[in-house]
Amino acid sequence: MAIMRIRSSAGAYEVHCAHGILASASRQIERLGVATSVFLLSSPRVWEHLGANFRRALPMIPRGHVILFDDAEARKDMPTVEALCRALAQAGADRHSVVVAAGGGVVGDVAGYAAASYLRGVRLVQIPTTLVAQVDSAIGGKTGVNLPEGKNLVGAFYPPKLVLADPELLRTLPHREYRSGLYEVIKYGVIADAELFALLEKQMLACLRRDSATLSRVIERCIRIKARVVIADEREGGLRQILNFGHTVGHALEAVTGYRRFLHGEAVGWGMIAATMIGAAAGNLSEKDAARILRLISRVGPLPALGKVPAAKLRPIMASDKKTRAGKVRWVLPQKIGKTRWGVEVGWPVVARAIHELTAVEYASRA
Repeated sequence: MAIMRIRSSAGAYEVHCAHGILASASRQIERLGVATSVFLLSSPRVWEHLGANFRRALPMIPRGHVILFDDAEARKDMPTVEALCRALAQAGADRHSVVVAAGGGVVGDVAGYAAASYLRGVRLVQIPTTLVAQVDSAIGGKTGVNLPEGKNLVGAFYPPKLVLADPELLRTLPHREYRSGLYEVIKYGVIADAELFALLEKQMLACLRRDSATLSRVIERCIRIKARVVIADEREGGLRQILNFGHTVGHALEAVTGYRRFLHGEAVGWGMIAATMIGAAAGNLSEKDAARILRLISRVGPLPALGKVPAAKLRPIMASDKKTRAGKVRWVLPQKIGKTRWGVEVGWPVVARAIHELTAVEYASRA
C-alpha cells in the first residue's frame, strides 16, 4: 500500500492508494477523531454500482445519512450545492460531522464545496471512484462549481482530511469514463515525468485493459506527482499551474457545448492537443516531442467529435479562465516531454490557427 502525506495550510492529510483499501474506510475515518455523525454524498449511478461496497465498508452510516445527487457536469452548479447543504441541515449535521464524498470528479468538487461551506466547514473525506478523480481531482483541496460564464469559477481551497484511492472501484466504471481518465494520466507524463510518459507509450494497451499491476503503478505515480506539486504550491500561485495543461481549451470546449458533449477528460484531451500544437507553433516544443504527445493521446481512442466550434466562440470563455491576467490568457505549454512552462503569453493568431487545425487532426485520427 502506498501512503502519501500532503502538507496544507489546514493541516496535513494522507492519501492511501491500494487495491481493496475501501475495506479499511471505517477504521481510517475513526482515526480522524470523534464524529457526531457521518454522511455519505454520492450520485445515483455511483450508488447503483458501488452502494453495496460502501454499505459494507461504512456500516456506521445510516440510510438517512446517504445523500445522492445528479453528478452530470451540467448540474455542477450553485443550486446543487445549496440543495446538499439543506439536506445536511435537515439531517442534523453539525460542526463535528464528517462528509464522505464518494464518486467521480463532479461528486468530489460539489460535495467538497458543500463541506467547505456548510457551517463554515466540516471534515471531508474523499473516496474517488473514477480514474480522473483518483489521479487528480480528489487530491489537492480544490472544490468548486461552474457558472454559465465558465468552469470552476466559484469554489474554495478546502483540503480533505483523508483520501482513499482504491483501483478496485474502477472495475465497474464504463469504458468511456475510464478512457476519459487516461487523458489526465497522459497529462502527468507530459508536464512532469518523462519516465511515466515512456511507460504509457509501452503499456497503453495494458492500461486500456485495466491490468491491475500496471494500473496500480500508474495511479500511484500520478498521485505522487500531484502531491509534490500541491505541497510546493497549494493555491496555484506558480508551479501548480502546470496541472492545467490542456485545461484552457478543454474548459472552454465544455462550456461552449453546455457541458453535455464531452466528459471532462475528453475535453482535456482536445485541450492537450491544442496546447501541444500551440507550443510547437510558438517554437516552445520540438516537432518530435509534439508528435509523440499527439500519438499517445490518439492511442487512448477516438475523442468525441468537435463539431462546429469556431475559435471566436472559445475566445471570450478562455478570457475568463482563472489563469487570465489583465484579459490575457496565460498558457501552460510543454517545453519537452516531462518539462512544462506556465504563464506563457501567445498571440491570438497562433491560438486561432491551432484551434482551426484541430478539425484536421480529428479527420486524420479517424481516417
